[in-house]
Amino acid sequence: MKSLLLTNEYPPHVYGGAGVHVEYLTKELSKLIDTEVRCFGDQDSETDNLKVKGHDLENFVSENCPNNFQGLMATLGKCLSFNMDPVDADVVHCHTWYSHFGGILAKLLYGKKLFVTVHSLEPLRPWKREQLGGGYDMSSWVEKTAIEMADGVIAVSEETAADVRKLFKVDEDKLKVVYNGIDTEQYSKQADDGTLAKNGIDPNKPYVLFVGRITRQKGIIHLVNAIHYMDPDYQIVLCAGAPDTPEIAQEMKDAVAEVQQGREGIIWIEDMISKDDAIQLYSHADVFCCPSIYEPFGIINLEAMSCETAVVASAVGGIKEVVVPEETGILVPVEQLQVAPYEPVDSEKFAKDLAAGVNRLMADKELRESMAAKGRQRAQDKFSWAAIAEQIVDLYKESL
Repeated sequence: MKSLLLTNEYPPHVYGGAGVHVEYLTKELSKLIDTEVRCFGDQDSETDNLKVKGHDLENFVSENCPNNFQGLMATLGKCLSFNMDPVDADVVHCHTWYSHFGGILAKLLYGKKLFVTVHSLEPLRPWKREQLGGGYDMSSWVEKTAIEMADGVIAVSEETAADVRKLFKVDEDKLKVVYNGIDTEQYSKQADDGTLAKNGIDPNKPYVLFVGRITRQKGIIHLVNAIHYMDPDYQIVLCAGAPDTPEIAQEMKDAVAEVQQGREGIIWIEDMISKDDAIQLYSHADVFCCPSIYEPFGIINLEAMSCETAVVASAVGGIKEVVVPEETGILVPVEQLQVAPYEPVDSEKFAKDLAAGVNRLMADKELRESMAAKGRQRAQDKFSWAAIAEQIVDLYKESL
């Protein structure tokens, strides 16, 4: 059996949870079956059981194309390119809407079984219209078409599966839940190698950590607003880059500048950090905070737990299946609008509740250490990539 994975992200070009998922899944899949990856970029490698080829179309998009459609058109072009070379796999497996058009073509042109892993859903991310305009309607249509024609739909959490049922017409026997995983050998507590000092963090003072992109989904602005209510005797480290739009970039800049006027010890790392640096920062953080307003799984919480860091996170989406409240972290309830974009009904209350959760843990070393140990154990026991790859192969076999 052979699987062809279609994806936007693949190392070294990984910026989100879906890319992390594909990176580790292909590593384990290739131990079980023939595996090929077609992705966006300049990758070109081949080992005994894993072939990776990047597709990077120069000058594909006309200079006259409207700015907010250029990314969309380039995406569709790369999906066309995926299918220019013959598809000899038994199963074509797509990750995120960026690759779905390629999967649609592979199923129609080559008659292949189509699998889609749902890492997020376009109808639940309406803020993307800020970036894409009418392109958001196109991305939503591509996603809907691929999911509803797929032979297998894999949700990364029970909550995501419930969203799929509500939003799309999918036969129940085609919809399965397979969690994201974690490499607990790689994501483990590390001794300080100077990364903290290099980034302006005082290694002798406790700190709260955020890692993520500057996007509505990740709730970063709510966390910055929560800093107003946080105790002043610890540092706050914001590893936040790659803003979705110039508007949210400016909003973030203004919000950080405002809280810095009344509080010391706020460190904003604006570049997207390397995996090794992230592991260092997770390892030495006293608390990791995830304020997402939409999160199908929330792999960053699992990364923090695996590095023995207690978590404070919003009780949304798949986070509720990763973080065990009062055991591996604190889940902060958030009353959300009942229609997209699911922002908090009361943003100030959400910010205060986030701060209260962080303050509680930062003041209780014994509780932090207990949660850190239990979080590490949960990561080891429940989220093995090897077991996840075996589940995926079993689903392929059932379909074939």
